[in-house]
Amino acid sequence: MKLAIFSHCVIDTITIDNANYAQIGGPACYCGITARQFKFDVDLFTKFGPDFPKQYLTENKINFINSESEKNTTKFIISINGSDRTLKLENECESIDYTSVNADGHIVSPVYHEISDDTFKKIKSDSNFLLVDPQGFLRQKNSQNNIVLKNVNLDLSNVNAIKINPEEGQQIVHGSNDEIMLALQKKGIEHVLLTDKNNVSLLVKDRVYSIILPNKIIYDTTGVGDIFCTAFCCTMLKEKDFLWALCFAGGAAQAALDSKNIGLQKIPNKGIIQSNACYFYNLVKFRDL
Repeated sequence: MKLAIFSHCVIDTITIDNANYAQIGGPACYCGITARQFKFDVDLFTKFGPDFPKQYLTENKINFINSESEKNTTKFIISINGSDRTLKLENECESIDYTSVNADGHIVSPVYHEISDDTFKKIKSDSNFLLVDPQGFLRQKNSQNNIVLKNVNLDLSNVNAIKINPEEGQQIVHGSNDEIMLALQKKGIEHVLLTDKNNVSLLVKDRVYSIILPNKIIYDTTGVGDIFCTAFCCTMLKEKDFLWALCFAGGAAQAALDSKNIGLQKIPNKGIIQSNACYFYNLVKFRDL
């Protein structure tokens, strides 16, 4: 099976406990390598500059076409304090070119404005199953280049699944967590995932399914949302079972956090993800909306 991913590669400087770590990443890398753990072929649509070690993608058998730019790679400074983090934009690479691809599923997860409205529209028209993490559509930089969220009128027609947190959801629709999920569902999205720190919810039809990730010490959270999204998408495509997909997504996120690793080293292998998923499957709670 094949997964197409639209997102920038990035170079992050991650600050934790006054220590700095330079890491390559972005959903392009986190999603791509997680999908390879699920034995998916990966076509990556991205842009990176001469400062990015493209051999890392090649070594992980991630396909990329027309991705090299004369501009340097998108860069962020990320400061992490527990489950909270702040971002500063250091550099912005050029936008992603659209190319049609025959894939089983698509993930659209921009980091900062690299996917135009026109490109997004074309992706939606091509996709069989599309999961969107809208974070990069919602981001704006202030005068100090710190990232803040802004309200947007985002066309979510022909989107099958979306992953948001409460802060992001408030920029697209309004209300409580339940009201956010319902409002997104009314836009035509069949699977609405809402992550609120260690609480994970999935709205399908008129029912909310929830799991709670064990409350342990959190270290580097960078990329955990990307790992979560990819595990959900790959499981949905393979198993056609949203409950298993939720549990695999939670299992992948928990395994990444448990690793206490920095950057891409936290991406878990399929065996650990599956073991966690079986654990969560017996603990899923549900309620009607």
